[in-house]
Amino acid sequence: MKTFINLPVSDLDRSKRFFTELGFDFDPEVTDENASCVILGQDSYVMLLTESFFGRFTRHEVVDATRATEVIIALNVDSRGEVDDLVGRALAAGAELGIDAIDEGPMYSRNFHDPDGHLWEAFYMDPSAFSAD
Repeated sequence: MKTFINLPVSDLDRSKRFFTELGFDFDPEVTDENASCVILGQDSYVMLLTESFFGRFTRHEVVDATRATEVIIALNVDSRGEVDDLVGRALAAGAELGIDAIDEGPMYSRNFHDPDGHLWEAFYMDPSAFSAD
């Protein structure tokens, strides 16, 4: 099963630059003037949709993510260093730092808000701490 997370963005070009600076690729076949498909990994994608296009898919008010948190998008990476690297690249690309790092031994996470305010979390879980004996 493939997963597509749909996010409204106020400036599609700015969002594409931001995610490019984080090192993500895009699927050109699912990209046009209203949407751009960020490839997170095998079978995992984020659809960046202009606010007007996003609004076509719901009867509810679209949340302003700069004022309220509607979701936390968590990305599991392979090491603590990758957590810090991803958040560092996000901040350099214009993200706003979220809460302080959470270090709970085998789990380490940091988060940031993208230019549209969506909350992203980079986290690492040491697999040896959770393996069956």
